[in-house]
Amino acid sequence: MINGTVLIIDDNKSVIDSLEMMLGYEVQKVLSIRDPGRVYDVLRRNAVDIVLLDMNFRAGISSGNEGLFWLKEIMKHDRDISVIMITAYGDIELAVKAIREGAFDFVLKPWDNNKLIATINAAWKLRTTKLKATLLEDDNRALKKEINRASGTLITGPSPSMKSVMGMVKKVSVTDANVLICGENGTGKELIAREIHNLSLRNIELIVPVDLGAIPETLFESEMFGHTKGAFTDAREDRPGKIEMANRGTLFLDEIGNLSLSSQSKLLNALQSRCITRVGSNRPIQVDLRLISATNCDLASMVSKGLFREDLLYRINTILIKIPPLRERIGDLPDLVKHFLTSYSEKYHKELPKITQQAIDKLSAYSWPGNIRELQHTIEKTVILSDSPVLKPSDFEFSNVARIGETGSNISLSEMEMRMITDSMHKNNNNLSAVAAQLGITRQTLYNKIKKYDL
Repeated sequence: MINGTVLIIDDNKSVIDSLEMMLGYEVQKVLSIRDPGRVYDVLRRNAVDIVLLDMNFRAGISSGNEGLFWLKEIMKHDRDISVIMITAYGDIELAVKAIREGAFDFVLKPWDNNKLIATINAAWKLRTTKLKATLLEDDNRALKKEINRASGTLITGPSPSMKSVMGMVKKVSVTDANVLICGENGTGKELIAREIHNLSLRNIELIVPVDLGAIPETLFESEMFGHTKGAFTDAREDRPGKIEMANRGTLFLDEIGNLSLSSQSKLLNALQSRCITRVGSNRPIQVDLRLISATNCDLASMVSKGLFREDLLYRINTILIKIPPLRERIGDLPDLVKHFLTSYSEKYHKELPKITQQAIDKLSAYSWPGNIRELQHTIEKTVILSDSPVLKPSDFEFSNVARIGETGSNISLSEMEMRMITDSMHKNNNNLSAVAAQLGITRQTLYNKIKKYDL
């Protein structure tokens, strides 16, 4: 038995009686009306799955236009309802037209009971498939919103510099303009990118973040454009790339200054054409996305040195947003401290501590080379280690204060390496290319160590 509701709309009482008798054994609930004008009220009060709709109602009228009109009205209410048209033999052409308008199928008078039941069963399967698809789409939409929201909270504070940044964020969010976000490591570039996405018209879709500094050049095309099964040794199945995954949403390219010139060229071609081709395939795939990029490098300087393509810079840099380092927006620090204290107290199931003004003063006097990320880790460590209901200056320690020449004899090799990287980043204003050159390592090696030490 069909676990749903069928509505019969026919002005002929004998037709309704016959259908009700037959369907009473096949369908959980059968409704019927002779006046099609009552369909609005019936659909409003009942979850109708299938409609058996006559093509003509008024005596002497056989144009079928009434049936087409009521078909459109039913579809306006719910496009997933399966509508089966009931028609005379001479109205087959009209019935075909009704199918073009969205009807599931048609049956001829007089009908064959077995064929009608088979048609109704097929209509029920289509109805349940559509309902499942709608529920899945709703779930996916809700999941995408949750994913977009769950990736960190943007806390700005009262500083004029951040108010200016947020003013620009609100202006550009409602457009599809490409945005380049510049700022030192740890300033919250990805959070700004997510805020732009969440305020945009694309927020029902995903923002897809791509850490370009972590992608080896040999895997760039596969990661960004996707690949087909068998395209290379480990390609065991078809897989979309990051650009394709961002279709209808936002693509966030972090650390874009770390791309090689070869990869820059491939990326530029994809951004200009808004079209990609998976590795191992010849089929082009059109994409519609919003592009946000981020870097801690001076791209203009890299262009002058031949390290970054000027045409790519123009492509990604329609709107430039510069995020000031924490030392230049120290007025925001109290709000940030309060937020992180609350967040980590909840995370570690500890009572929210108070913090003295002297402690705030100590935090405000520090230069924060690691910016908000360093502040966040400092607060987390303090919440974990302190059992005091009031946090004093002595409760806070800064892991990056020491410089290379100040290290003691008991320092470990990893600690020395971490401090060397931190010191070089500080001296080179977080320009990773310059840091790598000073330390004598590749940018990829440097990036891996930054990830390792969470700098």
